[in-house]
Amino acid sequence: MQPLSMFGPVDTYIGPYVEHVVLALVLVNLGTRWWAYRGYRRQARNDDHEDSLDRNWLHEASNVVLVLGSFYLMTLHHHAGMVLSILVLGLFVTDFFEFEAREVELRSDETLSSPKGALTASLFVTLYAGYLSLFFVIEPYWTSIV
Repeated sequence: MQPLSMFGPVDTYIGPYVEHVVLALVLVNLGTRWWAYRGYRRQARNDDHEDSLDRNWLHEASNVVLVLGSFYLMTLHHHAGMVLSILVLGLFVTDFFEFEAREVELRSDETLSSPKGALTASLFVTLYAGYLSLFFVIEPYWTSIV
């Protein structure tokens, strides 16, 4: 019996590589996070703000695509997709509150601190996505132990 395919042809082409696609999305998200934080520091330094920072649209789009990618993984690999979706949603919420913390620091005339919470959440998401997509590297050792 063939397994159900929710998205039909998309599952045929992207399905075998979905873990690698998600890892690429996570790495792109890390790059946009760095770029957005650099822009926030520039806005705070130039004093061209009005007690608020402008959200980086590329980073926000990267967050949304990462959430959708993890949900798509859940349609193909239920357990791995659920774990990754929980981690990505935690990253999404952490990123939201980190941005608000940068705005509070800006209104208090403090120097902007680095987004430690979002970077830690990104580390967990990167580690799990790397585990999913690069498992073939450790698979011989894993099967010999387990």
